[in-house]
Amino acid sequence: MSVPDGPVHAPAVLTIDLDALAWNWRFLGEKAAPARASAVVKANGYGLGASIVARTLAQAGCSLFFTAHLDEAITVRQTLPDPAIEIGVLNGLSAGDEDVYGDHNLFPVLNDIEQVALWQRHCRDHGTAPAALQVDTGMTRLGLPEREVDRLIADPGLLDGLDCRYLMSHMACADTPDHPLNRQQLDRFRRIVEAVPHRFAMLAASSAIFLGPEWHFDLVRPGVALYGGRPCEGVENPLRQVVRLDAKILQIQDVDAPQTVGYGASHKIEGPAKVATVGVGYADGYLRSLSGKATAVLDGVTIPLVGRVSMDLLTFDISTVPDAKVGDWVQLIGPDHPIDALADQAGTIGYEILTGLGPRYARRFIGGAG
Repeated sequence: MSVPDGPVHAPAVLTIDLDALAWNWRFLGEKAAPARASAVVKANGYGLGASIVARTLAQAGCSLFFTAHLDEAITVRQTLPDPAIEIGVLNGLSAGDEDVYGDHNLFPVLNDIEQVALWQRHCRDHGTAPAALQVDTGMTRLGLPEREVDRLIADPGLLDGLDCRYLMSHMACADTPDHPLNRQQLDRFRRIVEAVPHRFAMLAASSAIFLGPEWHFDLVRPGVALYGGRPCEGVENPLRQVVRLDAKILQIQDVDAPQTVGYGASHKIEGPAKVATVGVGYADGYLRSLSGKATAVLDGVTIPLVGRVSMDLLTFDISTVPDAKVGDWVQLIGPDHPIDALADQAGTIGYEILTGLGPRYARRFIGGAG
């Protein structure tokens, strides 16, 4: 198989389909309608490049973005200077950063009562400014715990002077649709929505969009689903694949018993075989836990990874593809081996594979704003 035309000096090519990214955002928005879809572009756009991801989604119609860190939000704002586009910072407001939000037209997600007080004082001194308020309904991570929510309900004046534009929470088990905590969190959030002043309510991230309309409220904020990740366990993924990773065969060896492959001689050759080496390893985010477990695809044939994943190299048994040659391309992630299939083999989730895709790959953007 061949990769897109053009010079390639790196031994592996990461292809990012921006049309698929935009399609996924539109699909999720249509599924959640009449709720509006925002987009989470944290972790450098889930490893794909925050600037090009944000620009592509803005061109598709997205006008509300979230990052994890303030510096990430500043990068996205530099890409999207239109003041009508809103950008929020999920990890909360730190003392001393208040002016930075105004300087870059960003808004904080307030995660505890002290952050609420910080932003209220800032608004008192500089004028009303928007913020999101995150409440903890069962994740026990970021967000106002129940006792602090009760304080807000008892004393609405704690929000005086600030624009509580978004009231939000985060689901803990939405990727497991029948988990009882899903309904418990929904019920808790509904009670808070009724009691705390706000303009728009938002509960569902990627997986919760598929729980049904009750979870959609005014907005949804997809993350991994935008990038083609599987939103729910045990069901077919309806989203388009955004990433493809292909690695060039660097060398092929004819081997036979009693030879071994790789560090620790962990794979023992049992008979005549062909072993191909490609230039990807754990330094590129291909997890070492995939050693002896992963598969890839060569000329439409599934081939097993043999031996350990090393820093820069992988070895595959290509005996079932006798015509393979040096320079051919092995599909590590793609339509025949989606990112979640590789994650399953590693015993992890697609998020970790996606956000760990390393900087040494030659990156090719197709479609969209690329």
